[in-house]
Amino acid sequence: MMILTPEELEVLLLSSKVAATCLIVSLIPAILIAWVLARKEFWGKSLFETLVFLPLVLPPVVPGYLLLQIFGNRGILGQYLAPLGLEFAFNWKGAVLASAVMGFPLLVQSIRLAIELVDQRLEMAAKTLGASSFGAFMQVTLPLASSGILVGSILCFCRSLGEFGATITFVGNIASETRTLPLAMYSLMQQPDTEAAVWRLIILSLSVAFFALWFAQWFNRYQKNKRGR
Repeated sequence: MMILTPEELEVLLLSSKVAATCLIVSLIPAILIAWVLARKEFWGKSLFETLVFLPLVLPPVVPGYLLLQIFGNRGILGQYLAPLGLEFAFNWKGAVLASAVMGFPLLVQSIRLAIELVDQRLEMAAKTLGASSFGAFMQVTLPLASSGILVGSILCFCRSLGEFGATITFVGNIASETRTLPLAMYSLMQQPDTEAAVWRLIILSLSVAFFALWFAQWFNRYQKNKRGR
């Protein structure tokens, strides 16, 4: 049985807190944007899509540096937010922001694809029975897209757990504050005689990611089989 040291347990708890908070703050905006992309046509849609998915193809250091320039204590917005107590640079809230920027496109794309697969005739039928547009969305679209939302949520959570470049650029590698799993592994690799600790964190990361992705695939198949009955 693998036993974690107090420091490794602290890293795991911090990583989980960052990833869970990232998912919570990202989920509702992602659903709204995914619905807009799936159901609406408007001028500038291609540009909007490009901006949403741009973090997927950028080196993570680039979003991290831009976040530092915008939300740093002397950044474009950060200098006004800091006096209000909203500081993001070099603390765990900044790690959440960096993770959210990098994981948000995966969440949006999964939800968007799920909404596109929902037959719009079902939504129209709900409206003819007296449901409002919002009611049809909540009672028809959202339940039918639930598997895609779950898969996207798990992908976003795992992406947050594995975020490195944007995080270390924006909030640094501060023990007990911003040192998540990838940063902890990086720190250990710079020290001698830490191979056993590195392997423990690697096995831990693999276990969490494997279980999360396996559950997402299982739930997706379960939903398909349930609808096929």
